[in-house]
Amino acid sequence: MQVEVKEVANRRELKAFIHLPARIHRDHQRWVPPIYADERRFFNPKTNRAFAHCDTTLALAYRNNSLSGRIMGIANRRYNELRNERTARFGYLECFEHEEVAHALLDYVQDWARKKGMNKIVGPMGFTDQDAEGFLVEGFDSEPTIATYYNFEYMIQFLESKGYRKEVDYVVYKVDVPETIPEFYERIHERISRRSEFTLLEFTRRKALKPYVRPALSLMNETFQDLYGFVPLDDEQMAHLAKRYLPVIDPRFAKIVTRGDETVAFVLGIPNIDEGLRKAKGRLLPLGIFKIMRAARKARQLDLLLGAIKEEYRGRGLDVLMGIAMIRSANSAGFEYVDSHHELETNMSVRAEMERLGGQVHKRYRIFQKQL
Repeated sequence: MQVEVKEVANRRELKAFIHLPARIHRDHQRWVPPIYADERRFFNPKTNRAFAHCDTTLALAYRNNSLSGRIMGIANRRYNELRNERTARFGYLECFEHEEVAHALLDYVQDWARKKGMNKIVGPMGFTDQDAEGFLVEGFDSEPTIATYYNFEYMIQFLESKGYRKEVDYVVYKVDVPETIPEFYERIHERISRRSEFTLLEFTRRKALKPYVRPALSLMNETFQDLYGFVPLDDEQMAHLAKRYLPVIDPRFAKIVTRGDETVAFVLGIPNIDEGLRKAKGRLLPLGIFKIMRAARKARQLDLLLGAIKEEYRGRGLDVLMGIAMIRSANSAGFEYVDSHHELETNMSVRAEMERLGGQVHKRYRIFQKQL
């Protein structure tokens, strides 16, 4: 079979790039379409600040002249300078079950990366760790969450047959929402609550939450520096991220801890909106937004999205303070379980906290690597 790979060169081809996954996953029961308005902004250098400090390429693969796959290559100059690396990333790899298409797309990005002076390639990854990263390798029967891949199992086989091996894994915990707070949590909560230096903030309106979004993202910038693949966000990227997620945030599941005027910890969860996105087919207008909002109200899965604690305040019970508040809010809203989202397999402190609450790993995502 003849496979031709071509770089995306115009708006028509970019539209094909964005909408191809819907064709590939048409009969894939648990696949969730993206919000296409977000996709158009994400892949546009005029509206996505990340392009300013990255070299990129988007490509489409044609098998016997039929559109059959896509891929993106990223060389994040900011990340490589900070880490003293020459590492490229591949992302948004999609294809039908044709190994030769996957291999042709990977060959294209590998050749592109070599020409950029890169000596290693990892993926799937995006510009930052707030983008989807890691192919699902375990837990294909579990519900996906926002900003994650839900790939076919054959994609793993195609990568491995091309010489890609494990770089790092992320695990995802499923935690049943307890009807009562565990006793050991209550004891810690009582102790930390007596310390007047910390204040737990909870919200019922987005308007009240909005002033804390940027401080929380700044805290993430500060505390995520040593995490795998993390790239600090500049002011414009933080503004974009805040704008992207604020409309889907339910303020009841945002918990902020302050010390005086300083934001020192936060955790953010959102109701799982998969079913609404499926019914809306990724389109907000004219009625999609209402389908998504209805799905959020009916959801029984709460997805943790982001969280951080300022380094000098770790080990002082702030995680418990926020955790108990989140459990109580989840209970009141009728949620049955929490999905932890990505946790690095080496992050033993967070993993231990999940397991103390009875959490069990129900999904595993893998980033692959290959020397160039």
